[in-house]
Amino acid sequence: MLPRVAGNGLRPRQVRSPEMRVWIDLTNSPHVLVMRPVIKVLEEDGHEVQVTARDFAQTLGLLERFQIPHTTIGHHRGERLGAKAVGLAARSAALTRWALRRRFDIALGHGSNDVTVAAFALRIPSSTMFDYEWATVQHNVNCRLAKAVVVPEAIPAKRLERYGAKGKIRAYEGLKEEYYLADFEPNAAVLPGLAIDPQRPIVVVRTPPEVSLYHRFENDLFAQVLERLRRAANEQGVQSVVLPRTASQRAELTGVQGFTVPERAIDAQSLIAYADLVISAGGTMNREAVALGTPVYTTFEGRPGAVDERLIAEQRMRRLEDPAQLDLGKRPRGEAAADGSRIKRDPRMLVDLLLSPVQFP
Repeated sequence: MLPRVAGNGLRPRQVRSPEMRVWIDLTNSPHVLVMRPVIKVLEEDGHEVQVTARDFAQTLGLLERFQIPHTTIGHHRGERLGAKAVGLAARSAALTRWALRRRFDIALGHGSNDVTVAAFALRIPSSTMFDYEWATVQHNVNCRLAKAVVVPEAIPAKRLERYGAKGKIRAYEGLKEEYYLADFEPNAAVLPGLAIDPQRPIVVVRTPPEVSLYHRFENDLFAQVLERLRRAANEQGVQSVVLPRTASQRAELTGVQGFTVPERAIDAQSLIAYADLVISAGGTMNREAVALGTPVYTTFEGRPGAVDERLIAEQRMRRLEDPAQLDLGKRPRGEAAADGSRIKRDPRMLVDLLLSPVQFP
């Protein structure tokens, strides 16, 4: 069932039945993108996959767009530590009740504390994924309770061992985005769908993750970026598509002249592929731009993770210090995201690592 050596050198010594019951929990929008090809591979291999999801950001909208069957359980409780603790307890209990009689063989999540806690309570082995190592509260839960911790090899093991990950780390090469975008081809229909003119400059903007514990302060630089883009719309015809994370951000940005704010989940990867520039205060969209060959700036003001440190050192991503740095013209290129410079990786490698608690005794 596992035809190749996993990224960290593990080899399957005993193959389980191809009819495992796999539980995947999704708590945020990027997790849908990461797990989509994982679900596909698991189902192709004959496993039964059931998905639970939290109502937060565009998680449910993306599941619907990709036609992934799922059960919605719980919602985000807010950014305060106390609210997060209540949310973790309540949703983990709800997931435990839901999964109690379903007899899962393994549970998988990308940064989902809820499924790790529930699986531990039910004595189901679990694997967790993430690619930003400084989310301390999250990792202290997941790394201690999960059987496998699947991360990019760029993250030094010593940064994770303090969370209880020693002996559990399963490292993969490159970016997670290079795996889940491996089968991606951009669809130009995203542009007319947003009333975007491909002949004029296109900038994609992702707002700061205000509800995250590791990024709980105002991003003044990001506000300056928005003002620069607002002026550029009038002076240079720049088209800025702003992708908010929360309803409050959407309400604040909708109606601002020069900004397009989609009302629902869109094909953001195609938009990035056809964009001339990406500016993001988060992480996933930055790395998607890197994977698709689109110039990208980060305005993230939290502690940089090892993955971003490497991308900046390799000049595949740039740190924005002054909005005046931005080149808001059309970039020279052929077919968007279609040249040979893209790195495409086999998502089966991720599946091998995620299943390691039950495939590698």
